[in-house]
Amino acid sequence: MNIFYAVMTGLAIGCFIVSSVHALISKRDPKGSIGWIAVCILFPFGGPFLYYLFGINRVRTRAEKLQYHATLPRVGVTMPVDTHKVAPVTTIDDKNKNEHSELVHISDIITDRTLVGGNRIEVLNNGEQAYPAMLDAIEKARQSLFLTTYIFEWNTTGKTFVNALGRAAQRGVDVRVVIDGLSDIFHLNWASRHLKKRGVSVARFLPPRLIPPTAPINLRNHRKILVADGEIGFTGGINIGDSYLAEEHENPNRVVDMHFRLTGPVVQQIEEVFLDDWRFITGIHTTQKQVESQPEGSALCRIITEGPNEDMDKLAMILTGALSAAKTSVVIMTPYFIPTRGLLAVLQAAALRGLQVTIILPAKNDSRIVHWATRNLLWELLERGVRIYYQPPPFVHTKLVIIDEYYVHIGSANIDPRSLRLNFELVVEIFDQPLAETLTKHVEDLIKVSQAVTLTDVDGRSFPVRLRDSVAWLFSPYL
Repeated sequence: MNIFYAVMTGLAIGCFIVSSVHALISKRDPKGSIGWIAVCILFPFGGPFLYYLFGINRVRTRAEKLQYHATLPRVGVTMPVDTHKVAPVTTIDDKNKNEHSELVHISDIITDRTLVGGNRIEVLNNGEQAYPAMLDAIEKARQSLFLTTYIFEWNTTGKTFVNALGRAAQRGVDVRVVIDGLSDIFHLNWASRHLKKRGVSVARFLPPRLIPPTAPINLRNHRKILVADGEIGFTGGINIGDSYLAEEHENPNRVVDMHFRLTGPVVQQIEEVFLDDWRFITGIHTTQKQVESQPEGSALCRIITEGPNEDMDKLAMILTGALSAAKTSVVIMTPYFIPTRGLLAVLQAAALRGLQVTIILPAKNDSRIVHWATRNLLWELLERGVRIYYQPPPFVHTKLVIIDEYYVHIGSANIDPRSLRLNFELVVEIFDQPLAETLTKHVEDLIKVSQAVTLTDVDGRSFPVRLRDSVAWLFSPYL
């Protein structure tokens, strides 16, 4: 019996040492390292097992392997074309060149993607506008349809998309769909099953598995992409489902959101992101067809990708640089607002420099704990002069960043640790004054019906509420 205890003690110590050393070396955030080391100490065997399941970032390792194999010749498989190296380059006009050259330079270095001109962006409010436009693009597609969604609900809207994608596959279009693996399981795989029955190629992004046991709960593909024939693209915050039909007032869970239809050279960059994700999931390399895009509009755009692989921290760095370079105004609209300390500091600094800094959040949030954690940090911004507003219900899922009424971010990313470090996100960086003015007008209209948050409101919370919000804030790195 003594031998048994000695062996088990030795194994426990060995597991603790291996797990702790791995966490110490591989984690970029000291809080993450400390947290996992504490778990491994407090729960012998169980702690290291939890770390094996949830703590190891296998995405970066797998991405590195795929990147290595991409350099090797493969029989019967074509190689991807690095489209952002050959896309047409367009510079900012003389009027804005000097004023915004810092923003261009920051993203040039961080993204390694070219800023391309001749793009047109159409704003689509809620599912009522977004879904008909997306379905029209699906019905008219001739060669390829690439769709990525975080949520694919199995309801009237979901069935409509499945049927449309199935018809496209039947007429010979190359139809591929990426669905987040955890979300697909949560929705009982209904959409993916029926898509496969219709002849659509479906790939699930990092689904939990029993053998080997993996449960990458925090490594989710949150991107929203639809590209038709490499010519028309869609992105934004809208998933696929009845929830995003905001005009159905009888639905208590309806969501207000914004999506965008894009045409022009930037669509090739969006398609490139999809094909990289497809390669990551399936290991299959696909040659991207070069499309001679005609100038569609005045917008200069590029794609920013974020994820816990080689793209980690890119979006946070670009946002920090953009906010630091802002000259007159900053507008942030997001459903989840738990910024890093660096972003929080640069927002405070912007307000202290005399900029008008405005943050618009939902009064009704689908995640109460995020809402509580956010409220715990608002005082830091309010006391520096940042304007904060709560939009009235229903839940508003829109994500926008507008700087100087000229520079815009749209896409899937929120301003929280999940989007900035854990999820795979896609953001479109845009230089376009007409679009920025349109979105600014939208924000101004919302402010008129929103509730201003004051320092008195935040400081006036009761002790139990302040305690609850503070406890929620402790978990903010994991929300």
